[in-house]
Order: sequence, then C-alpha cells, then structure tokens
Amino acid sequence: MYILKTEHSFDAAHFLYGYDGKCSNIHGHRWRVVLEVCTEDLQEDGQNRGMYVDFGDLKRDLRECVDALDHCLIIETGSLKEATLAALESEQFKILQFPFRPTAENMAKYFHEKMQQAGYRVKRVTVYETPNNAACYEE
Repeated sequence: MYILKTEHSFDAAHFLYGYDGKCSNIHGHRWRVVLEVCTEDLQEDGQNRGMYVDFGDLKRDLRECVDALDHCLIIETGSLKEATLAALESEQFKILQFPFRPTAENMAKYFHEKMQQAGYRVKRVTVYETPNNAACYEE
C-alpha cells in the first residue's frame, strides 16, 4: 500500500461545554492537521504516472478544508446562550457551530470525513492541539 502524507495548520479558539476543568474556558490553539491518504494502485499514464495524486492537489484540498476554520471560534451547537451567541455575531466574530463537542478526537473525524468527501481514500487524520498532544481518526 502506498501512503501519502501532508499537513496544514490553522489558528482557532474553542471551549468544551460541560467540561470540569480549564478547557471549559475559551482558549486558542495552533491546530495542526496531518492527513494520510492511501492507495494500492498508482496512475499508469499521463502527467501523474507513477503517482496516487499530485502533492500540489492534495495540499490544496487539505488547505481549503482547514482554512475554513482559521481564526474563528469553534463551538458545539447549543453550548452558548442565545443572547451570548447573538452578541458575538453582532460584533462580526466568526463562529462555527458543529453538532459535536470540538475535541481533538472529534476534529480528527471531521477532517477525515471532509477529505473523504473530496474524493480521497483517507487512511488516517491526526489533529494536534499542542505540539505534544494529538488525536487520530481512522476507519
């Protein structure tokens, strides 16, 4: 099996609603997303002969997926009072709501699914919240 690997980073804030600890407060991370895609077969002709996919295309697609979350507040739907959410939105803050708690584990699954939807055979996605702490998702 051939495995290709690329990564991209973004800066965003989040908090863990209902968590008893310091992560219940809004805080930011330099999230690092490492994508691994795989294939049994390489292209047999054309410009990409001997490749699964051009690294330029793979990097572009991951970057587009990741950059959509850059410099925003990632929250779980229903985790903020309506008045709080309305106040933040009235200040033009970029807020992204997800139907899941924005943990590293759930974010790894989110990026896995997004890159599968983009047409890749995804082996694994690893999401680093810090340089030393990461969560992986693979099927």
